[in-house]
Amino acid sequence: MALLSELRTGLATNLATITGLRTAAIMPDNPNPPIAIVQPDSIAYDDTFGRGMQTYTFTVVVLVGRVVERSAQNSIDAFCASTGSSSIKLALESDKTLGGKAYDVRVSEVRNYGELLVGDVNYFSAEFIILCYSD
Repeated sequence: MALLSELRTGLATNLATITGLRTAAIMPDNPNPPIAIVQPDSIAYDDTFGRGMQTYTFTVVVLVGRVVERSAQNSIDAFCASTGSSSIKLALESDKTLGGKAYDVRVSEVRNYGELLVGDVNYFSAEFIILCYSD
């Protein structure tokens, strides 16, 4: 049985394949952009007979600095692409077993694209919804 922390760490490891993107499996006190932060959202238990599988839903929040709005949006756009060297989807799905801890990983959507206030700092951000299937 995979632990929630192992799945979170596996997702952060996959994200670390994007050059220049910092990753965090735990919410940092002071995020240093560009950064992708893995956050558990929900767990659906007993998705198969005999308690064979759980569906874990994670939200990956990507923050970029908002010094110049145009460059911030261009950065987020590259992270939202389904392909390319900055693609969050491609990176997260690069090892769908998360080092043997999951059956499958799928990025299902991007939402909340725009400004986000964290503490006293405005960032530009997007949220990626990830479905992770494990025992």
